[in-house]
Amino acid sequence: MEFSQHTLENQKLLGYFVLSIFLNSLGNGLTVAINLGSALWTAASVNLNHAFAVSLSLMMFLPAFLVIIVNSLILGKLSPKRIIGNLVFLTPFSLLVGYFSAGLSQLGINHLNLLVRTGLDCLGVVLIAVAISLYQRVNWMLHPVDDLMQIIRFKYFKGNATIAQLVVFMPPVIAIIVAVLVSHRIYAVNVGTIFALLFQGSLVGLADKYLFPSLKHQNLDK
Repeated sequence: MEFSQHTLENQKLLGYFVLSIFLNSLGNGLTVAINLGSALWTAASVNLNHAFAVSLSLMMFLPAFLVIIVNSLILGKLSPKRIIGNLVFLTPFSLLVGYFSAGLSQLGINHLNLLVRTGLDCLGVVLIAVAISLYQRVNWMLHPVDDLMQIIRFKYFKGNATIAQLVVFMPPVIAIIVAVLVSHRIYAVNVGTIFALLFQGSLVGLADKYLFPSLKHQNLDK
């Protein structure tokens, strides 16, 4: 059977995309299982849940939905294909995160010493950054938050992943501060959260440059 160059290219992109979902889910599952700090958007949802007695499921959904709206406003157009892609991405991602976190917990990962668990938690953040780099470059379907980072990264910051990631992290940081002021408690913030805040954007940029460098960003909206 013969394949056109276009078909072969799509197969390669599909491989990168599947790999990115696997790595992202594994990285998130690792950080959840270890419980040494959630990603910033997740941590914000947990803190708002405790501060305002709103269900965690709702607090996880609302920010993603609002980000989809913000993305459309920044781009100045409503793209059903993009929105559906954001929502479709969340399905296998959510299922796999649950699978990996449960499986890793059953392996007794939390019985390891603190230094090893800290290293594994940071490794989880690295895997997430690598995954973001891959599926942003493929640019088929993205998590709404990573879609926002991609949009402002190339629209406003000349492709600088570090600055774009820090800007995208500002809303959840502000939300955590507000929630802490209300509840006088802080939840789901630990070494992994700080590591992600400081290094995740830079790690995405490094992965773009050194991991599969032949894979370029596809179909960018500026």
